[in-house]
Parts: sequence; C-alpha cells; structure tokens
Amino acid sequence: MSDLQIGLILIGIILIIAVFLFNWWQDRRLLKKMQEHFPEQEADPLMTGSGAVRREPGIQSLVLDEPLSPGEDDSEEVDSAIEAVIDISFADPVESVQLADALSSIPDCSSKPVRMFAESSDGGHRSRLRAGESYSSLQLAVLLANRSGPLTDIDWSTLWSFAQEIANRFDGELEGPEYQDVVQKAQVLDEFCASLDAQVGVVLQLPQSSSTESVTEVLINSGFSRKSSHLAYANEEGVSYFTAWFNGKPIQEFNSSQVERLDLVLDLPNSPADNQAFTRMAGLARDLAHRLDAQVLDDQGRPLPEHTDSAIDEQLYTIYQRLEEAGFTAGGSRAARIFS
Repeated sequence: MSDLQIGLILIGIILIIAVFLFNWWQDRRLLKKMQEHFPEQEADPLMTGSGAVRREPGIQSLVLDEPLSPGEDDSEEVDSAIEAVIDISFADPVESVQLADALSSIPDCSSKPVRMFAESSDGGHRSRLRAGESYSSLQLAVLLANRSGPLTDIDWSTLWSFAQEIANRFDGELEGPEYQDVVQKAQVLDEFCASLDAQVGVVLQLPQSSSTESVTEVLINSGFSRKSSHLAYANEEGVSYFTAWFNGKPIQEFNSSQVERLDLVLDLPNSPADNQAFTRMAGLARDLAHRLDAQVLDDQGRPLPEHTDSAIDEQLYTIYQRLEEAGFTAGGSRAARIFS
C-alpha cells in the first residue's frame, strides 16, 4: 500500500470522526434548547398548587368513574370550533387504570384546559375514564383561546410531545393538525372573541372603611350568595347575573378585613341574556347604597344617573345577540370556557 493510499485512508478516518463529533455537538445543542422551552417539572402541575387561581383543571378524567350500562355513551364531545385535537390509536386496547396513570402527568398549556375523550374497546364514547374498561383510542382536545390569550406554538408542541409519549408507551399511532394551522386558528378565534367580550361595572363608594364581614352580610341579605369562589347575584338556575368585588378585586383575591369600595360587575358572556341587565344591576346598587350610605358611581368614577339605564340596556343586549349569533350562548358552558 502506497503512502498516498495510507494518507487518504487517514484523512477519511479523520473526516468521519469530525462528522461524528459535529453531530454529537448539534444534538447536545438542540437538547439544551428543548429543555429551555420545555423544562422538566418536579411535580405534576395538576396535583400541586401554583399560587394562581385556576378556573378549570388541565384535564378532567384522572379519577375513574363508575362503569356505564352497555351501549350507553357520555354526551360531552369535542368542540372542533374552539379546540385543537390530537388523535391516538392504540395497537391493542389499553386498560383504564394504565391510561389514567399515563394521563396523570398531562402538561400545563398556559391555562388552556385539556379535555380527554376515548373510545372503549366495545365502541362506547367516553369523556371520562371508567373503571374496568379498556380503550382502543384517545383524543386530547385543548382549548384554542380564552381570556389568557391564544394557544401558542410552545403550548401545542408541549401537548404534542406528551401525546407522542403516550403513543410510544402503548404502541399507538399519532394524528393531528400542523402546528401552523393550530396557531393561526387560535389567533383568529382569540381576536374574534375579544370583539364580543364585555364587562360593565357599577361602583359603590362607601363613606368610610367598613368591615368586610358586615358588608358581606348586607350583600347576602340583599340576595347575593356564595357561588364557588364568587359572591354572586344569580337567577333561579344558579347562573350569575353579576358579582360583587371588594376594593376593585374579586372576592377570591381580597384578603383584607376592611373595605372602602364595592363593585358590582356584569360579565356579559358569563351572565344570562337579559334586555334589562344593567337596570337590574343599577337598581340593586342604588338599594345597597341606601343601606350602606354609599354613593353610586359609574366605572369612570362619575355619579350614575338613572335616566341612562335603559340606553345602556339596549347597548348590552346588542352584545348578547352577537354572542348568540356566534354560537356562544351568554351564561352557557361553552361561553364560560372561552371567556374565562
């Protein structure tokens, strides 16, 4: 073998080693970037508190429910207009206990709730996992937008990676839309819903600081009731017309023993449609002002005249109608998911 051949062989070996080292360095660099975007969590975000108020859990199906009767289905289904869906088909049916364990580490998608739907091995539709069943496929449906903003590419990539882990764990196949389509749809939905969103407030300025307990008692005696973490004035079905805030904060965020200002807040998407919505709230505000010796102001801090109530009613009812036309019945569960 000539010196030239030996030299060429050595050069080839050096090039191979250089390519290997370069690929290794690229893999390490990519891994570092991925960890920056998707850091490992020491605890399950669904099982530990984060300090923030969560309106809805990330997934609703971690606890196994009682089995359904043969042929019976769950009624809740994917809402394709406001959710992006990842489908996972399993090679063999997966037991509910195993699937619940796999879903227990579902990632947090920036306050965008994730719902689970599954098809049982006998063809039943499920929106919750049931004890003693097995499942041939799984759907993960994530909300595209809410008041926290649209679903982002990072949110979608995080959920997709999690779905891929489940598919790998149970020898399944993954199917879903491209992330560009998901992000674009989320942005369009967010902009559209922002145009329909509205909250109106009436302020009761107290003459002096009063105890939170005494003001709360007056509100309850006037028809308010504790609804979840809110103090709400609700209809017979329990749907809130409006809620009470202390010192400009929702009740669940207020922790002072004294209050100087009381706000009545009408959240249109989350209150039942009413052609006298503002008149109802303003009338109760004036009654409360009499009991508390307070002054009634609009949300700009100006005295609230009675002659404007009906005109505001008309403006608000137009928004109720637009919500209905868009498919978001005011006070309904679908509107509550988007406007939360």
